[in-house]
Formats: sequence, structure tokens, C-alpha cells
Amino acid sequence: MKLQDQKEWLVDRVARFTEYSAKHLPDDVRERLRALRASETTEFARIIYDAMFDNIEKADELSRPVCQDTGIIQFFARVGTRFPLIDRLEEILRDAVLLATRRAPLRHNAVEVFDEKNTGNNVGFRIPWIETELIPESDILELCVYMAGGGCSLPGIAEVLMPLEGYEGVVRFVFDRITTYGINACPPLLVGIGIAGSVEVAAKLSKKALLRPLGSRNENPTGADLERRIEEGLNKIGIGPGGLTGNMSVMGVHIEQAARHPATLAVGLSTGCWAHRRAWIRFHGDLSYEMLSHKGAEL
Repeated sequence: MKLQDQKEWLVDRVARFTEYSAKHLPDDVRERLRALRASETTEFARIIYDAMFDNIEKADELSRPVCQDTGIIQFFARVGTRFPLIDRLEEILRDAVLLATRRAPLRHNAVEVFDEKNTGNNVGFRIPWIETELIPESDILELCVYMAGGGCSLPGIAEVLMPLEGYEGVVRFVFDRITTYGINACPPLLVGIGIAGSVEVAAKLSKKALLRPLGSRNENPTGADLERRIEEGLNKIGIGPGGLTGNMSVMGVHIEQAARHPATLAVGLSTGCWAHRRAWIRFHGDLSYEMLSHKGAEL
């Protein structure tokens, strides 16, 4: 296959992948929502979950986005240095968003800052947002698409704490924000926390924490324990599905960290709503692919 043909093929597949992720929740999110519904003891909370699952089924049947807010498109790519289209990856991802927006269709959400004009195609200055990590001596592309909706992005925040505030300060920061803005993010939430030495690193890590599979734990035992304890505490607040009270308020808590400066302790917070549209796919050098987040799905 010629290089131009390879490019057009990959644009089409990434567009299909983006469309699919808007209409079908990942396997782990569906499973977690079922488990959370089973844990609820009030009829009202179960009614909210019934509405969510009816929404999921209708999206499948009608080939429509699970949520009308299909967000700002963000790509997180782990790309091998030998992947045949590495030099054209950014162009491919932008073209795929243009195509997916027309075909799905996806709501137009890219508004240019200062001009205050909606581009009408989900592509704008530095959007789709693309984060790239190189994999030496590899010919694969592992690609994650994330739809950053208005509601789930609203609680997002990052701050540098005084170092003496310690991890207690991190916990206080998270609880203050979730109790204030958590209802706007359409709970049950996935809570991503970044801990680092500067505010921009903490913010970026908090978003990457949302990309991990539900049920995974921080590789550091202390970090994993903190994830569990924050999750237990947030569930005790009783925000519940849709913010309308219930036994469980979060799908999970994920923490990602980077070594910090001795004089700073930065924390970032990102949240995912119940319709957590995060999807992973792996392309090989021959452009064969496998869906990692939606097992058995074909594009």
C-alpha cells in the first residue's frame, strides 16, 4: 500500500474509532456502572441508573452518541519510532476528527479563544489536543481518544500547596472540590489526581490518571492505599448517581505522580462523568488493529 493510501486508510479508521467511542462506553465502565447500581439500596438511585442504562442501550441501537456533549477531542498517543506514519500522525488525527464530526455526527465544541467563534468542525488552534510519547524500536501506535465534556471538565483544578500541608492537604483539596462541583460532572465520577512539584505537571498527570483501566491501582503501595482511602471517603459523602444521593459517588480514584521539588507540593484534579468516553486502540506496523477498551469491537 502506498504511503498516501496508508494515510487515508488510517484517517478513516481513527475517525471510525472516534465515532465508536462516542457511542459505546468502554467495557470496564459498563461493568463498574452495573456494580454500582447493584450496591444501591434506594429505589430512587436505581431509577437513575435505569435511565443511564436505557440511554446506553438506545445509543447502541440508534448509533447515536451516549451523551450529546461529545466534548473537546483529546488524543494520547504512544507511538513507536518505527511506525510507518509517525511523521504524519498529527495531520492524520486532525483529519480524522473532521471526518468523525461529519459522520457521527459529533457536536461542534471547539470555540476559538479571543475570537469567541465556534469553528463548526471540532478542529481549532491546538485542538484536537495531542499528547505524544515515543516508544523506541517499536512499530506500533497505541492511541487513546478522550472526549472532554463541559460537565466533567468543570471541576478541574490544579494548585501548588505549601509543602507542610502534606498529603492531608492533597486530600482536603480533592474533597473541597468534589463536594463543591462534583454534581456538575454527572456522577458517579472517575476521579483523577496528579501529585507533582509544579502545577502544570500535576494537572497533566490528573488527566492521564483518567485514562487508566477502572480497578487498576497506583504502582506504589502508599499511593494505592491513598487511592482506596479517598475513594471510600468520597463514597461516604452520598452524592450518588446524578448527584441525587446514593451509596456510591465515584467509579474510582486514580493517582499519578512525579517526583517533586522539596519546597513544593502540587496537586491537580480531573474528573470523568458516568459516560466516561475513553477508548484505547492499538495499530501495528502493517496497520492491523485491535480494540483494547472495547473487546471484540470492529471498525
